[in-house]
Amino acid sequence: MVVSVYNFAHGLLTDPADVVTLIIRTINTLVISLAMYELGVGVDKEYSTVKKGETIFQNTRRTITRFVGTVCIALVLEALIMIIKYSQLDLAGNLYYPIGIIVACSFLLCALGGFLRLTAHAE
Repeated sequence: MVVSVYNFAHGLLTDPADVVTLIIRTINTLVISLAMYELGVGVDKEYSTVKKGETIFQNTRRTITRFVGTVCIALVLEALIMIIKYSQLDLAGNLYYPIGIIVACSFLLCALGGFLRLTAHAE
């Protein structure tokens, strides 16, 4: 997060005319930092002590759900940023990439739903 704030301030001082691209880059960096933070929280919970009454399977199931949800949010935000960027640069032919990301994210959410359905009896 500190890097994105620094890059934003440095970009404003260096080239104040290109504010839109600077904002898009800052949001992109913040989305990546959010996904990395969520992964770190999941890893920390995975290796910390198990709470009373909670099995490692329940903890892993909850961690996977949280992480996949965060990744899907990051992917959709990245696709929306790409759509905005391509529309500003008149590169409509490159819209296949963000659409592919959104379709892959929907598949990932469906797979998460299948995983949660198949493992529902374990709780």
